[in-house]
Amino acid sequence: MKETFLHSFPIQLFLLHLRKNLALLMIWVLLLGIILEQFGVVLGIPFLFLDPEYLHEVSWLSFFLMGVGLAILTMAFHMTTYIMDGRQFKFLAVVKKPFIHYCINNSIVPLLFYLVYTFRFIDFQLDNDLASDWEVLRLYLGFALGSILAYSLIFGYFGITNKDFFVLFSGTLDKRLRKVRLGSKPQINPIRSTKNDTHEVRVFLNLRLRLEEVRPDISRFQAVHLLRVFNQNHLNLFLIQVFLILFVLFLGVFKEQEILQFPAAMSATLLLAILIMVVGALSFWLRQWATFFVFTLILLINYFSNFPFLNRPHEAFGLDYSQVPASYTLARLDSLTHPDTLKKDRENINRILDRWKAKFPADSLPKLVIVAASGGGQRAALWTFRVLQALHEVSDGRITSKTALYTGASGGVLGEAFFREIYLRSQSDAAFDPLDTKYLDQLSSDNLNPIIFTLLVNDLLIRNQKFKYGGRSYLKDRGFAFEDQLNKNTQGIMDRRLEEYYEPESQALIPLLPVTSLVTNDGRKLVISPHSMSFLGSSVEGISGQSEKKQSIDFKRFFVNHDPDNLRFLTALRMSATFPFITPNVELPSEPRMKTMDTGLSDNFGIQDALRFTYVFQDWIRKNTGGVVLITIRDSEKSTEIPVTDPPRLFERIFNPLKNIYVNWDNVQTIQNEVLFNYLSESMPFNVDRIEFEYAPGQVQIQELTETQENMQRASLNWRLTAREKRSILSSLYSVKNQNALKKAEALLGKSQK
Repeated sequence: MKETFLHSFPIQLFLLHLRKNLALLMIWVLLLGIILEQFGVVLGIPFLFLDPEYLHEVSWLSFFLMGVGLAILTMAFHMTTYIMDGRQFKFLAVVKKPFIHYCINNSIVPLLFYLVYTFRFIDFQLDNDLASDWEVLRLYLGFALGSILAYSLIFGYFGITNKDFFVLFSGTLDKRLRKVRLGSKPQINPIRSTKNDTHEVRVFLNLRLRLEEVRPDISRFQAVHLLRVFNQNHLNLFLIQVFLILFVLFLGVFKEQEILQFPAAMSATLLLAILIMVVGALSFWLRQWATFFVFTLILLINYFSNFPFLNRPHEAFGLDYSQVPASYTLARLDSLTHPDTLKKDRENINRILDRWKAKFPADSLPKLVIVAASGGGQRAALWTFRVLQALHEVSDGRITSKTALYTGASGGVLGEAFFREIYLRSQSDAAFDPLDTKYLDQLSSDNLNPIIFTLLVNDLLIRNQKFKYGGRSYLKDRGFAFEDQLNKNTQGIMDRRLEEYYEPESQALIPLLPVTSLVTNDGRKLVISPHSMSFLGSSVEGISGQSEKKQSIDFKRFFVNHDPDNLRFLTALRMSATFPFITPNVELPSEPRMKTMDTGLSDNFGIQDALRFTYVFQDWIRKNTGGVVLITIRDSEKSTEIPVTDPPRLFERIFNPLKNIYVNWDNVQTIQNEVLFNYLSESMPFNVDRIEFEYAPGQVQIQELTETQENMQRASLNWRLTAREKRSILSSLYSVKNQNALKKAEALLGKSQK
């Protein structure tokens, strides 16, 4: 029995993959790690598989598509390994439907994944507050239907087209068998067996899933004819691989059609399937030369990747790239922070602050409010917007009217920008109510599916589709997909050019909002605002010698010849929220090329800009206000207990230094900001109060919530949130700490305050 088990076809295939195809097995290991929440939890990757969203809802159709995607990935695994290793098992050529037999026996790893996925799916969805537990069954039936349909179509094709030995040679089989010379040397190298091949596989699973013995007379069949069976099967596999790859690429032509924007996890499985099938196609055509060809191809792609044809920049929509690139040198940066320039910018903001002051009684000294919101993807955007709504509600709008400046990074700026736009429109149109909960749904709608789908069908190849904005043509990429989906989610109300905010900010109808992005060339901030703010990046008195390194670059002044006012505001928001690999780094028209990414790496909380603004305008604030109230909106806890750590293992000792840098970066910035705040508050000639809001689901402890403190889950850093994550964010407002912050805001700035 033990010998039969060890020499069964499924076990021999599994052992072969361990010896030869470990890289393909690692794909399944990676997927298992994801659905078991051992990998990518912080980024929310497991939830893309366990709670996929399609057309802005989790439904049986979204799981149906997940079933199709996993079925295609599974078949890609079967097809590729059959092409590479099928010849080693000669008995397949003489059984009916050889490829289908191979798939059945090659299903140990995929079947294990499906079983684990089913368990995790049921466990996750039962804890997802569905209308009833029967809804879980409906969702899973959608997944099962998608898988069954995909398998049926693919197996149906192979059942019709793939031939076994007896079908190919049935006309002259008896005659050919009589001519076979036993013990003759095999004629074709690829069919050559090792010494033990005859007894390597003794039993296999047939189409009825029963064990069947391998024919003992397989050696009587002529090797050249067995090889023809495999070649005929391989050709059909190759054709369907090419068809699937071309079909996915064809979808790229219609990538903006929402109905074709598959769930992000399905796009990921299709990408993996394509990579696996490319391996199979290369193995089919190149045989032993496949590894050499792939290695050479990688080197060539790397060498030619900086050629204009392959290295097409991701541009900022609205800018004029046809003009001579701006000189990006130290001398130019110094010239842009001349004392006269700094004075001009300060005077302009002083006039705006005067108009802000004019909104209040002449004899009053209102508190000047500055709001700083941290980055953190869609999580931070939704949390920031919800806090701004609560502040607006608790003060009957007074806090919003007293706010002179919004600062922040990434998702926090996005939430501020959306709230600010609604507040601006509400001043002239009663249809826009800043307290309307529909805006929470709009801002938290899925924004990831089109990004990942565009990456699959467009950005991994040569981008060639274009669109027009502001009278200029730009290449479409996943950055465009991000902006387009965000624009749709928010009903198009933020689709403005930068200069369209000049007048509302000038008249103090809305707070100033300098959108910042990190320049990867040298670590400076790029400050994007309709009002130049050169004072944010230089000493108050201007150039103080060559020892001063300019901390920021004023976007409008630096790109004055490239129509900076025409910049799409959604592009500015994207530049502040560029997450590596998800949204592309924007390249700006300078020499050398300026590249930008998420400003959270520099200042994830917006505190530095808020404190710098307070310092620069301290004289005006002292004369015209009752002090400053700094409201900080964090998407993380400020102070947490020191974790207990176990003695590190060998691998942990290797990777922990890098891990610690990443994990503690938030703490490093927080401590630096604390130092800056203390310096400022102790040196200013007026009071600087601080009100802090934190997204910390573990702190929520009120009875009205449907989830307890123990099972509240922190939302992931992603551009897509599950229903459970949205509840976690919105309910965090009711923590004791955040409720106390609201009370403090009401006392300092609320209805009773003038």
